[in-house]
Amino acid sequence: MKSKFLAVLSSIILIFNLLNFSACSEREETVNCFPNVPINVVLNLNLPSYYPLQNVGGWIYVDEQSSGTRGLIVVRTTNGFKVYDRNAPHLCPDNNTTLEVENNIKIMCPQDGAEWILITGEPTKIAKIAPKTYRYNFDSPTGILTIYN
Repeated sequence: MKSKFLAVLSSIILIFNLLNFSACSEREETVNCFPNVPINVVLNLNLPSYYPLQNVGGWIYVDEQSSGTRGLIVVRTTNGFKVYDRNAPHLCPDNNTTLEVENNIKIMCPQDGAEWILITGEPTKIAKIAPKTYRYNFDSPTGILTIYN
């Protein structure tokens, strides 16, 4: 009787583990080959090159030192800013996986055509996850935007 109970219990545990493992493997997150590099960028929004960030919906590419392997997309939102990594979150970095802003309303991956809403980062086509975002601090009296991870 005891061995039968142990066999049933072992079977239940095995089935539970298999179900749990398969559920985790289908959960989509940023791919494991996504580069993890330090981000530390300071932007003075009073300078002409950053004027687009003074209005909601305005955006810029940031391709300077300490802005990741492909650079950043910075967008002005109604509540502040969104800072996206330009690496596609669902693909390993390649020649054609640098995210681009298209028509001032969406972010697009040239590799597979995945799309996201520029202001929110919400996926709308192909990808199921948003681009990686970074934290920021904005000092409105000085116009200094600091981006970091």
